[in-house]
Amino acid sequence: MRVMTDIPIVVMGLMGAGKSTVARLLADALGRPMRDSDADLEARYGTTAAAMAAGLGADELHAREALVLREALAARPTPVIAAAASTVEDPETRRALAPAFVVFLDGPPEVLAERMRSSPHRPHFKPDLVRMLTEQRDLRLPGFHEVADLTVDPSTHKPEEIAAAVLARLDGAKTP
Repeated sequence: MRVMTDIPIVVMGLMGAGKSTVARLLADALGRPMRDSDADLEARYGTTAAAMAAGLGADELHAREALVLREALAARPTPVIAAAASTVEDPETRRALAPAFVVFLDGPPEVLAERMRSSPHRPHFKPDLVRMLTEQRDLRLPGFHEVADLTVDPSTHKPEEIAAAVLARLDGAKTP
């Protein structure tokens, strides 16, 4: 049986899914530090994910996102992590996620695209955001399903409801 206080909680999903908001609510409720891929990237490399994608390309951005997630997974005290969606493409990172409790926020690309329009720090790899997010979801869905312990649609549940569902699931996991 996994001791839930000793493992990282990782919130994943496509851009605009609400990962940072849900991770912050969980970190506050559990009294844990929060790590965020976007903030970790900026702290380590001095620039945003969007700027990295534009200047270095998507492959380098995704390698860096996987690196900062693996570092966050090893951090102590055990954090709650808002992780970049691209990290599920990396087999090493999927293996590193095995002991974590992973929450997959799986929202409709149309809803996520609308949310993205208000966030300049997110890379827009294609002008048609709905198409871009649909393609990313199709590519990453097998990886998300491989690592997810809980899947929730953030377009039909408020962040507080999602956090409450995660906390209830974690509490239930503690019982033998």
